[in-house]
Amino acid sequence: MIRPVTEAWRRVGWEAAAVGQSSRRALTGPGRERDMAIQSLKAAGAAILAWAVAGWWWQAPLALMAPWTAVALVQSTVYRSVRTGVQQVVLIATGTVLAAAAARLTGDTMAAMAIVLPVTVLLGNYGRFGDQGIYASTTALFVLVYGSYSGFDILHRLLETLVGAAIGIAVNALVLPPVHLRDARDSLCGLPRDCAQLLRVMADEIEAGHGPRQAQEWHRGARRLSGRLTQLRNARMWTRESYRFNPALRMRRLPDAELPSTEWDAAWERAADHLTSLTALLSGMAGEQPRLSPPPGDVLADVLPLLRALADACEADCAALTDRDERPHAQRVRDDALARARAAHDRLKTRPARLAARDDGTATSVGGVAAETQQLLHDIEDARVE
Repeated sequence: MIRPVTEAWRRVGWEAAAVGQSSRRALTGPGRERDMAIQSLKAAGAAILAWAVAGWWWQAPLALMAPWTAVALVQSTVYRSVRTGVQQVVLIATGTVLAAAAARLTGDTMAAMAIVLPVTVLLGNYGRFGDQGIYASTTALFVLVYGSYSGFDILHRLLETLVGAAIGIAVNALVLPPVHLRDARDSLCGLPRDCAQLLRVMADEIEAGHGPRQAQEWHRGARRLSGRLTQLRNARMWTRESYRFNPALRMRRLPDAELPSTEWDAAWERAADHLTSLTALLSGMAGEQPRLSPPPGDVLADVLPLLRALADACEADCAALTDRDERPHAQRVRDDALARARAAHDRLKTRPARLAARDDGTATSVGGVAAETQQLLHDIEDARVE
């Protein structure tokens, strides 16, 4: 009994610490946490404004519909607010009309629910409506529970919904319209930065004398790069979408919107694949009973400068993406690092021929390492930031 309680308190402490860190980041500088805080405050403000218009000034009979719609339409992009607004208006209108028709037909709330809810829930599951599908059935419930299904009431529901939608979209579009360029830049920099860290760890641990545990960690680290690629694709999609219908392009100065082409992403996808294969190969050579013949120490000594030079090239790419003014210097550093990597690889690829006379499979293992590092070198060369 004591252990579950202790574990629960530990998890509560972790969660509280994470919330505190996010709050500090939101207060101290720009980032995802601040963007989320701004969107949350905008949604709350839109709901209050919608209630002030529909409930306080207009005295609408079911003024809840206006703030309910407004708070849901402060979306992550202006385009998404507009699209969601259209979906909500269609769903709420459909739910209202169907509920009113069922109530008038049956004259009984329970019977009307039995008729209309299966239809509205099925309509809400239509893929085109996405997460907004629930509004058809919930609106029908509001109408039936409150007993407000006269022609006047139906007109009010639709007007309240339109007021809330207009306020939610206007607040999102005119008050610090969201732009997701920062997320794309963070994801872009994350790929070369994580790759450089992994390559340096590999070089340091090979030099110190690695074992199977370290090699398996390398492989897991390389596989995590595919997650970075997924984040990058999503960030690019959000960035493109955030420019649609966004008045921020004219209202305020935006950061430099230029991003590397998708060919850069493709080069990094290949690099991640070859780094994953390389770490899998090295993992198979580690341990007391390796599946592949481990290369001699002098061969691994040739791998070290190659990995470190590739890490330098990746760090230069990260610098070029972070600061446009530093890009010329970063490109020179990158070119120098790649020249050192090619020289190291030229030494490495002569090793299999020298080991061909041995019958212990060493030449095959070294040839595999040479082939994977050559592919990795070419892919990083292709991932140049223009």
